[in-house]
Amino acid sequence: MRIVLQNVLSAQVTINDEIVSTIGRGFLLFVGFTNGDNEETARLMADKALSLRVFADERGLTNKCIQDIKGEVMSVSQFTLYANVKGGRRPSFTDAMPPLEATKLYDYFNTYLTSKFGKIETGIFGADMKVSLTNDGPFTMLLDSKDLYDR
Repeated sequence: MRIVLQNVLSAQVTINDEIVSTIGRGFLLFVGFTNGDNEETARLMADKALSLRVFADERGLTNKCIQDIKGEVMSVSQFTLYANVKGGRRPSFTDAMPPLEATKLYDYFNTYLTSKFGKIETGIFGADMKVSLTNDGPFTMLLDSKDLYDR
């Protein structure tokens, strides 16, 4: 599982020229799954994201987590996080989890995230989404379950 985590001042998802979700200051999470990911992986990655101290305190040091700043969270599915470009110029997505399985795991991830954090905003899995954001910093991190946890 991979998450591109961005500290944002704002973010929104638009589908067919209609805004479907929006947040203010907080996290925009682009979320992708690969074969072998499961509910445990989703829980561990959600817990990791929520516990990261990546927001500035009064002294400008990154000492605050998302709950400390009373921020908001948006989760957007992103199968392209598993693009493989080693073989040529056209990406292969064979490492991305198949859509039926990924949809279920994405829904589980969002449900778990909500149970731990509270209300979150989401995109719509598989939709042609337009995501706009104002990155704060910029501050962007890549979380990869293979780097964070023994599996």
